[in-house]
Amino acid sequence: MDVTHEINAVRRQVGRREFKAGEARVVTVSRTYGTSLDDLWDACTNPERIPRWFLPVSGELRVGGRFQLQGNAGGTIERCDPPKSFFATWEYGGEVSWIELRLTSVEDGGTRFELEHIAHVDDERWAEFGPGAVGVGWDTGLLGLSLYLATGASMDPAEGMAWLMSDEGRRYVTLSSEAWREANVASGEPEESARAAAERTTAAYTGA
Repeated sequence: MDVTHEINAVRRQVGRREFKAGEARVVTVSRTYGTSLDDLWDACTNPERIPRWFLPVSGELRVGGRFQLQGNAGGTIERCDPPKSFFATWEYGGEVSWIELRLTSVEDGGTRFELEHIAHVDDERWAEFGPGAVGVGWDTGLLGLSLYLATGASMDPAEGMAWLMSDEGRRYVTLSSEAWREANVASGEPEESARAAAERTTAAYTGA
């Protein structure tokens, strides 16, 4: 695997937005995949295909339905416009944030994947980990999707976790944290605090 290529294939943005109860932080990841809009939509919403690149999922994948990712977040699907977008709550550890997925066909026949993660995060927590707290996790998800679409092979979650602890996996996490540091600085965060947050994020993901 070309870890550097996989990191560079993703565009990362960090911003703020007034949302529901107040100002929210917005972390956005986007990447273009060499498959059709309908196929990418199916890969992202079909409960039989989601576990092949992300995590096993249960529940009702429909508007108003609740879902649960094994060992991770659950939520409620609030809006859905197949095969272009869906919006859902993202509930984990007693906290609620929101995700919106948008898919768009591109000229070369591929499809652009764009996901926003919107959360009300207090300044103290943001200073500790910055956007990488969720961003590194989404990067690993997009990597899993890339490998699945390229090979058709399913990913075993245990093998995926073992890979993250390998030298190659740790390098991937380190590069991902660094990329999120750059996005954080681009959004206006001072370099020093962004770097410190990225270092703490890398340590949290790698156990270093």
